[in-house]
Amino acid sequence: QVQLVESGGGLVQAGGSLRLSCAASGRTISSYAMGWFRQAPGKEREFVAAISANAIRAITYYGDSVKGRFAISRDNAKNTLYLQMNSLKSEDTAVYYCVLYTGGSYYYGRPVDSWGQGTQVTVSS
Repeated sequence: QVQLVESGGGLVQAGGSLRLSCAASGRTISSYAMGWFRQAPGKEREFVAAISANAIRAITYYGDSVKGRFAISRDNAKNTLYLQMNSLKSEDTAVYYCVLYTGGSYYYGRPVDSWGQGTQVTVSS
């Protein structure tokens, strides 16, 4: 069973940046696609970003609302996933969840194997 632990959330002013980390244990992540989701109060869970398994030629995917502002990356040697968030807006306020998918490639609707507990990001305007 893999454990995913997010960190790096917090309070930031609009226009600022944050970097989220997701440390995995119990399983090597190098063979799995990984991603980020978020959920704001009263809203449905939203796909943020995903990255395929190959760290050297990783393919990245982004939700429309974060394209050009967020960047997903991974360090398989550290068993860690990252999300660099720039030009933050108040609408980015949400709990951010790290996920590990069931295989190495990402496609829309791919089943998620494991979820982290989430980290709160609050953007003040």
